Amino acid sequence: MAKFWVASLLCLSWTTAALADEAPDIWAAKCKVCHGEDGRARTKVGAKEKIPDFTSPKWQSRHSDNFIKKTILNGSEDNPKMKPFKNKLTEQEIDSLVLHIRSFFKPTPPS
Repeated sequence: MAKFWVASLLCLSWTTAALADEAPDIWAAKCKVCHGEDGRARTKVGAKEKIPDFTSPKWQSRHSDNFIKKTILNGSEDNPKMKPFKNKLTEQEIDSLVLHIRSFFKPTPPS
C-alpha cells in the first residue's frame, strides 16, 4: 500500500511539473499579479508601477522579442520591481512567455 501512495505522489508531482511549463500557467503563477491576466496591467500593482499595456500596438511594435526575453531574464532596467527570472525559468519557458506576451496583441481587422 505504501508503494502505491509513493507512486501516486510521484505521478502527481511529474504531472504538476509538466503543466507548470505551459506559458499560461507560468503567466498565472508569476506574472498575472502585476501584468494582469490579459496583459493590460489593470491591477493595483500595474497602476502603481505604471506597467505598460502589452495589448497596445505601440508597445508591441517598439519592443523586440529579444528585448522581452532579456527583460524576463534580467529584470527591467526601467522598473527594479521586475526581478530577473533567469534562475527561476528555463529558456524554453521564457521563450514561451515571449510568445504569450505577443499573443496579447490582437490587430483590428480592416473594415
